[in-house]
Amino acid sequence: MSWIVFLAALGAVLIFGGSAVATKVAVSTISAIDVSVLRTVIGGLVALSLALVMRIELPATTAQRWLLLLSGFCGFIAFPLLFTFGVSLTSANHATMILAILPVSTGAIATAWDRQWPKRAWWLGCTIAFAGEVLLIYDPAADSANASIDGDLLVWASTLFASLGYVAGARLQRSGYSSRGTTFWGVGLFALLLLPLAPLLLDFEGLLTAGAYAWSGLIYQAIGVTIVAYILWYFALGTGGIARVGLLQFLQPVSGVVFAFIILAEPLSLMFLLSSIFIMLGVILAFRAK
Repeated sequence: MSWIVFLAALGAVLIFGGSAVATKVAVSTISAIDVSVLRTVIGGLVALSLALVMRIELPATTAQRWLLLLSGFCGFIAFPLLFTFGVSLTSANHATMILAILPVSTGAIATAWDRQWPKRAWWLGCTIAFAGEVLLIYDPAADSANASIDGDLLVWASTLFASLGYVAGARLQRSGYSSRGTTFWGVGLFALLLLPLAPLLLDFEGLLTAGAYAWSGLIYQAIGVTIVAYILWYFALGTGGIARVGLLQFLQPVSGVVFAFIILAEPLSLMFLLSSIFIMLGVILAFRAK
């Protein structure tokens, strides 16, 4: 793996690591539906402008276009919607550690796509990681950290769409299409789809009074995560390989928990620490087995 690929992946993972915290900040005074819609619309309009200025063409083949639509829908419609609503109902720490399962789910979808069968050690790692997820979701101290089972389950469901979007985007990159095109057109097309619905979905009065603190979280999601991180991540996955680059996702929960502690002062319960160990151990075992 070259240094360029490594730094691109590391940058993306660190930005993704702050996603749960930024979402929690945004939904402090902005509704979850507004945050999920605006992160795609704002990011998409910026990305679409860049695509036109840079004269980035749409994919040439039908297969590439389907991959673009799949990665765009999963990454910029399904994931933001489920994730934002989930974070609004749970703690940033819980959301961050649930996202730690992404390397396993991404690898599982990539393996299934290629019609391969994982090794037994991979299944063992998945079982351990899943056990950690269950412990996390049913943490008896969750109420003190503003977490909930409903929120945790929504975040968990969002990871499946995120992983599918990652795999589709990486395959599009490997087919010869640029990571910038995958990101700019992916979010841009779905931003155009959401734009006519915005007047019906958005609470404009609430947005005007939301305050700079909440808007900072929304802008972080719309520009930092939706554009910068996705460009870096699709480039790294497509160039360095899904399995090897995906290992750097181990850093995502670490950075996310640190951000949550510093910015939101979220407490760390004993059950949270125990479940986090199970999740990380399972993910590491699963990836070493691939």
